[in-house]
Amino acid sequence: MSHHIVEFQNVHFRYPDGTAALNGVSLRITHGESVGIVGANGSGKSTLLMHTNGYLLPQSGTITIGDFQLGKKTRQEIRKKVGLIFQNPDDQLFMPTVFDDVAFGPLNLGLSPERVSECVHEALETVGCLALGDKPPHRLSGGQKSAVAIAAVLAMQPDILVMDEPASHLDPKSRRALINLLRHFHHTKIIASHDLDLILDVCKRCVIIKEGSIVADGPAEEILSEKRLLEENNLELPLSLQKRDISSGGTMDEITKLHHLLEHWAEHNTEHAKTYRDWSKKAEALGKKELALILKEIADETVAMDNLFKKAMGICC
Repeated sequence: MSHHIVEFQNVHFRYPDGTAALNGVSLRITHGESVGIVGANGSGKSTLLMHTNGYLLPQSGTITIGDFQLGKKTRQEIRKKVGLIFQNPDDQLFMPTVFDDVAFGPLNLGLSPERVSECVHEALETVGCLALGDKPPHRLSGGQKSAVAIAAVLAMQPDILVMDEPASHLDPKSRRALINLLRHFHHTKIIASHDLDLILDVCKRCVIIKEGSIVADGPAEEILSEKRLLEENNLELPLSLQKRDISSGGTMDEITKLHHLLEHWAEHNTEHAKTYRDWSKKAEALGKKELALILKEIADETVAMDNLFKKAMGICC
């Protein structure tokens, strides 16, 4: 689907103080991809994200979002497709109540009051904040503000979800809820974060950016298990992949790396099976009995893979 595509071609951007933030970035993200953007502070991650919906415009090069090339005349149309969530939720919450903040986007899309109310209800329910509708945003906790900022974007039903450090204000429980939420958002996702475990959980693809240039791009499980590559870019292995008994200065060999990846895959296998069962029940409730049976079969086969994971991990040791 071309309307979900994000493509940067040789994009350059320099801030007024002379800081070169993007240096010839070329990147293509297709429909349904989940892409993590990682890098050290000042590498250009946030600048790249702010170009996806026209908050910033390239000084040279081109950016295409769906069927539109980004420019001053196309920004408004592009913002209907791209939902950008800033690192600091206070940058997005400015209305008297949570309901008003979440309703702001749908209202500006010209939706009817009835449809706006439905969108707000669905979005707040999705992030677990339905009871906060009448509260003023400045009275919320950091985690609640982050959840409401996410709801404000989800209410606009974007084709492309872009998030800058989405877990930075969240406690562990809220972080896990966010990860589960992102797994169920099946359109295009672009997420910049220092939380490499979140990227590993949510994103299939990972891009490393350094000094405004892309230095690595590939499957997240491969990129985020390359200890030397991460260290060269001032990053560390995700906690879930760190080997406690590696001696100082040592490196992770391929078998050790595979063992950690198998542990990661096995850990989430059960979660995936539960998701398939949940959707099987929903499909049955909607009268889609054949689909429900297929989803249940997928869940059963997913559970059956647990023994294969255990056997593979046993051989790796």
